[in-house]
Amino acid sequence: MEFDNMTLDEKIYQQVQGLPQSLQEELLDFVQFLRMKAEQREKQEWFDFSLSSALKDMDNEPALYSLTDIKVAFE
Repeated sequence: MEFDNMTLDEKIYQQVQGLPQSLQEELLDFVQFLRMKAEQREKQEWFDFSLSSALKDMDNEPALYSLTDIKVAFE
């Protein structure tokens, strides 16, 4: 079997065909796990990006409340 001219998809397909049914099912479970993990990672990256974008340049904004305002509200 010549693998040099095959795409990655074709190589994976060829290898999977040689596995028993039970191992193909296990492989499918693993692939689904990897997809879920990748989706979660992508969501986390977007959340981190969104949060950092939202907080960008906040240090340059004037404070809306002083320490005195906070003390008055909670005393």
